[in-house]
Amino acid sequence: MLDKLTLEAFQPIAGSVFDVSLGGGSVIPLQLTEVLGNGLHGKTREQFSLRFRGPASPALVQHIYHLEHPSLGALEIFLVPIGQDAGGMIYEAVFT
Repeated sequence: MLDKLTLEAFQPIAGSVFDVSLGGGSVIPLQLTEVLGNGLHGKTREQFSLRFRGPASPALVQHIYHLEHPSLGALEIFLVPIGQDAGGMIYEAVFT
């Protein structure tokens, strides 16, 4: 599954919202704000990162989360909080 997650798969859905399951039926939205390639290539794809913005609270800790997207379906992605701005918390996922 991870080999199908490419820079090209995420670029057209930049700006869209993913639902993140927190367990116990709790779900929060994360908006995909940036899809960033770095020009370096691994064995199967270009390395890239995704930046998401979520609500300021609850702030998510570094962890693998279950995300759902209308066009990509269910994904398990390792998210790292990298900061906060006026719009909420910013998270990053890196694919190598």
